[in-house]
Amino acid sequence: MDHSYIDKNLERIRADIAAACHDSGRANDVTIVAAVKSADADEIDYLHRQLGICDVGENRVQQLLEHYAAIDREGLRIHFIGTLQTNKVKYIVDKVAMIQSLDSMKLALEINKRAEKIGKVIDVLIEINSGEEENKSGISPSDAEQFALDIASLSNIRLCGFMTMAPRCSSEEEYTAYFENTKRLCDRIWYDVLCRTDKPILSMGMSESLISAVKAGATVIRPGRSLFSKGVQNI
Repeated sequence: MDHSYIDKNLERIRADIAAACHDSGRANDVTIVAAVKSADADEIDYLHRQLGICDVGENRVQQLLEHYAAIDREGLRIHFIGTLQTNKVKYIVDKVAMIQSLDSMKLALEINKRAEKIGKVIDVLIEINSGEEENKSGISPSDAEQFALDIASLSNIRLCGFMTMAPRCSSEEEYTAYFENTKRLCDRIWYDVLCRTDKPILSMGMSESLISAVKAGATVIRPGRSLFSKGVQNI
């Protein structure tokens, strides 16, 4: 099967990342986590084996399990980036490198318990609901500090940073404002509250917002539609 459309899409995304890093005067240390909700196993294998993308993000547990059984997983890091129910943790805790969507203490305790059972310390990101939208998951910015303190003591969870999905915006400037606010909050929690000295992971930006996210300081972006689309992008 011809997967040349993925080559072209990835080339454009990498160029956008490089330009955004240059414009904002930062090093290009951005990791692409490919959101594979719309991808099949052949596309994932091609992206990984032929194009060197080693991180993929799964939104749904059932699809993760289907992909897991079908793809070449050697050297591939699977991230869970969607809303995760506590009763589904047991199905993925041994399969993922990171859970990016930690948004409740109930979920944190379940992840910690399941990871302890298999002798694993699992990397997590706290999901911040940057737009404080009622219909979206994530911790409210006002609750994020205490939540970070609460989970920092769990033995089988390793807090590595933060994730956010900005509200749907009509301009790059609007996206940038949400991402910059989230970065300021996360930096304050990381350095001033948790007293960490390492650099946090900041997972921000998807297909329509990755340029704004990179300019605001994202270290991880999660493109999906723009990466796997076979047509012309209008985002």
